[in-house]
Amino acid sequence: MSDFTSGFWNWYVALITIASIAGCAILLWSQSRYKVGLDADGQPAKTTGHVWDEDLTELNTPMPRWWMGLFYMTIVFGIVYLVLFPGLGSYAGKLGWNSTGAYQAELKQSNLEYGPLFARYASQDLKVVAADPQAHAIGERMFLNYCAQCHGSDARGNKGYPNLTDGDWLHGGEPETIKQTIMVGRIGQMPAMGAALGSDKDIEGVAHYVRNLSGLTADPVKVAFGKAKFGACAACHGAEGKGNPMLGAPNLADKVWLYGGSADTIMETIRKGRTNTMPAFGEFLGEPKVHVLAAYVWSLSNPAPAKAIDDKVAAK
Repeated sequence: MSDFTSGFWNWYVALITIASIAGCAILLWSQSRYKVGLDADGQPAKTTGHVWDEDLTELNTPMPRWWMGLFYMTIVFGIVYLVLFPGLGSYAGKLGWNSTGAYQAELKQSNLEYGPLFARYASQDLKVVAADPQAHAIGERMFLNYCAQCHGSDARGNKGYPNLTDGDWLHGGEPETIKQTIMVGRIGQMPAMGAALGSDKDIEGVAHYVRNLSGLTADPVKVAFGKAKFGACAACHGAEGKGNPMLGAPNLADKVWLYGGSADTIMETIRKGRTNTMPAFGEFLGEPKVHVLAAYVWSLSNPAPAKAIDDKVAAK
């Protein structure tokens, strides 16, 4: 109910809940007082007189008492539940239980059990943590829980979501940089440049020039025309189009594309811009857990260095 700022909704939910239970009770009570009708001879009628398909007859009998007893039990259960637990608007229930409290209790117990383990890894260098088999397994499970929804279970990303296994990083691929990204999140914004570049012909020329930077097929005439217009993009992507990690501006010359490298897709990006958000997990997970997760993510694009560190540690 915290999403509703008006007290009306509190009473609205409570009254509908109470009315529903009361309505069921009244309906059941009315049926329990049901009396069998009489036939033409004044005797209890066995049927209502309704017949379908020649031999399907509707009986004139009350509901079974055992069934009605079970129904009464469900009503009593519902009333007791609503007294003890939240369910009537903002009423918290006599036991004071709520899902937030239950979650906090589980989280506290989890921290007691696993906190020392994460604390031990938090004191280690990220590259050393990446080479630890147990930390790697923990990081993998965390990745599947919190990151796979966007980056995929294999971490190879999808349209609009970066591939974390290819060594191509918008803000840099050093372990501490990855940790910072997970902790505080990132907001990547490519402004709409359609108005700045001018006509569709200008936009098309820049798109072909950008494709040429990556060694993709492009019209030479349009490339030459677009090169002169690329100056509007150089402030972020650099004069050679190799990007700027400080700004999160991607390298346009490495054949790695977040949304696709076709001329039409690049033109759409130039014309309309793009906005991406990487959510922050620092407050949700805490730094010790992010430390292990960042080490795992770094190892995805650096399997050989991680193994080398593992071999070096094992040799000591």
